[in-house]
Amino acid sequence: NEIEKATKEQDVKYKVKESTELDATVAETSSDRSGVQAELDAVLEYLQKIEAQCIEKAETHAERKARFEAELAGLREALSILESETALVQRGSTEKHLRGVRQHTVA
Repeated sequence: NEIEKATKEQDVKYKVKESTELDATVAETSSDRSGVQAELDAVLEYLQKIEAQCIEKAETHAERKARFEAELAGLREALSILESETALVQRGSTEKHLRGVRQHTVA
């Protein structure tokens, strides 16, 4: 009986020691996991910001149409300016010389 009792006490002693070590390991692992999880959350948040800046989003039909209309209006305005400048040049003086300077005549 004494041998059984000593064996069981020794078993309890080792089991308590093992349990304490396992509790310490669990606490350390939980702490490590929470640190890694915080780091992962920060990285994922940064990734979302970068993706928002870098990934090109498809234009909607309305946006594409508005951009096309604005470009077309600009081209029409440029064409009208060029046409009015051409008209002004054509209406100008037919004599092309500087003030008081005439071309030399070849004899």
